[in-house]
Amino acid sequence: MAQISFEEALKILCDKEGSDLYYSTGAPPSAKIFGVLSPFSDETMKPGEIEVIANSIMDDEQRLQFKASPEMNMAISRPGLGRFRVNIFRQRNQVSMVIRRLGTDLPNYKELGLPPVLMQLISQKRGLILFVGGTGSGKSTSLAALIDYRNENTQGHIITIEDPVE
Repeated sequence: MAQISFEEALKILCDKEGSDLYYSTGAPPSAKIFGVLSPFSDETMKPGEIEVIANSIMDDEQRLQFKASPEMNMAISRPGLGRFRVNIFRQRNQVSMVIRRLGTDLPNYKELGLPPVLMQLISQKRGLILFVGGTGSGKSTSLAALIDYRNENTQGHIITIEDPVE
């Protein structure tokens, strides 16, 4: 099977309900679909190919930031497909990428089984809440449900600090 475009890979990822898309030099583009890594092509990515893709999705400021640092974290959106968190990084002197599909359905705090004390904390007029955890642990989903709860039940400002913003 021939190499597919980045946009086609995103569409396949969504159509097959995959979670992550991987680009690494010397390997074919692959996706994690229901926990199993599946290649999208028999052809491996050649040196420089992933950098071209990465540059095509970054704006000028992001390109400058990536040039000065070892990685770039960002979010992209594609009409009809949804939102994706993108991690662009260097390994073995080549650019690699991991793209995570972000869910569009927002469960409420009850469906997530969040402890009731979090609803009390999120409803406070002042304070700082740090929400931390490993990749894929549900931080963004839980925080989105908590912010939704606060918006529905109290008034005031909410400030979030995220990298990348989701």
